[in-house]
Amino acid sequence: MSSNETQLSEYAFLVSETNEKGIITFANNDFCEIAGFTLDELIGKPHNIVRHEDMPKTAFKDLWETVKKGEIWTGYVKNRTKDDNYYWVFATVYPFESCDGEKGYLSCRKKASKEEIEVYEKLYKSLKEEE
Repeated sequence: MSSNETQLSEYAFLVSETNEKGIITFANNDFCEIAGFTLDELIGKPHNIVRHEDMPKTAFKDLWETVKKGEIWTGYVKNRTKDDNYYWVFATVYPFESCDGEKGYLSCRKKASKEEIEVYEKLYKSLKEEE
């Protein structure tokens, strides 16, 4: 893995939508640009295509348990880019049901502060060591 961080701008707002199984059905331009994938490369793929190996399983277990109950999840996430760099975000995941009864998840992400990243890097490192 590369150690190069991709910095989000203050105005970047990454949005993606998945179906109930976590398969990407939509991604906005900011998400594609930061992650380094084209929209065609993302649509139909599992959202964990951007999961960074430093992320502890417990963080995603908490996310899935929360949204499957119909509740909103927020947290800090380290994602990987197509070229194996990484970026940090503060994410909010909203469960939804469309007009035709399809369930899915909308994820909105913005830049995390340097201080927040430092806190969560340490926390996630300790959680990974426990896995």
